[in-house]
Amino acid sequence: MLRRRPALLVRPALDDDALHATLTELRPAPQLHGLGAGRTRPLWQPVAELLRDTGRDWDRRWHRTTVLAGELPAAVCERWIADRPGDGDALVLRACVRSVRAPAEGAAAVREAEQACLRAAEACPEDPTPWLALLDLMYALHVPFREAVPVWTEAVNRAPWHRGAYHRLLRHLSPRGSGTVTDMTDFARQAAARAPHGSPLALLPVAARVELVAYRQLQGRTGLGADAHWNEARATEEIETALTGWFRAAATPHAEAVVDLNLLAFALVRTHRPDEAAPVFRRIGRHMTTHPWGLLPEPERTFLYWRDR
Repeated sequence: MLRRRPALLVRPALDDDALHATLTELRPAPQLHGLGAGRTRPLWQPVAELLRDTGRDWDRRWHRTTVLAGELPAAVCERWIADRPGDGDALVLRACVRSVRAPAEGAAAVREAEQACLRAAEACPEDPTPWLALLDLMYALHVPFREAVPVWTEAVNRAPWHRGAYHRLLRHLSPRGSGTVTDMTDFARQAAARAPHGSPLALLPVAARVELVAYRQLQGRTGLGADAHWNEARATEEIETALTGWFRAAATPHAEAVVDLNLLAFALVRTHRPDEAAPVFRRIGRHMTTHPWGLLPEPERTFLYWRDR
């Protein structure tokens, strides 16, 4: 009898089961009508409990609030604020929600989103999350990266070596943002060199190289030689730094480790290092991420091929 392979888990929560459970709880059951129908406690209560339990783990707080902002109806945090005016967690979540949605809603919504970020920063002065929400808003509005750097600085002053903060600024510095390939790669290499041993920022140059793949595809440069930069000696050095400085280090797992594992596996596959990719795939298990595998044809099939091999 043939054994079926377990289905891949491609989900915004990644391997954060508590976050996934919260999203599932707030999803209306098929037999109910409307968000929160049939519930006996406030709609926002599961979210409040999740963020309370997250505490001062700023890395995981950023991951959870950004996923919640993208997945929850805006009514959840608005109802929460109506019930608990001035609640810091509610204000931070509203800042993230509005920064995600405002660019598509016009100038007035953008101004409200900016004010929501600043209000949340005032309510939670030690939290980098409102500043990162503002940074996301600036990226969506194509604000030049030089104007974004002071906002990024506010975030890293509160949480040095914050993975999300560095990846957000990398995106601003990329040619798909308002920077250049040189801006992006220089920043990634300098950050990786300065980061503490075991920090996921050791992978930042690899992330920059993957971003270069995305940029070239956007330009239509997918022909012969488009991936030549994977064969550069520096690419090998960057991957080795990621392996020794983060993957093989006894580092505490961080909120978006699954994303970094997928980036590293992708880079090892592209540089024809399947033996070194094997333990990375074992640690990934079922948790494939859309990025970077979406840069290849048939992403899930490609991922499964390399993982099973």
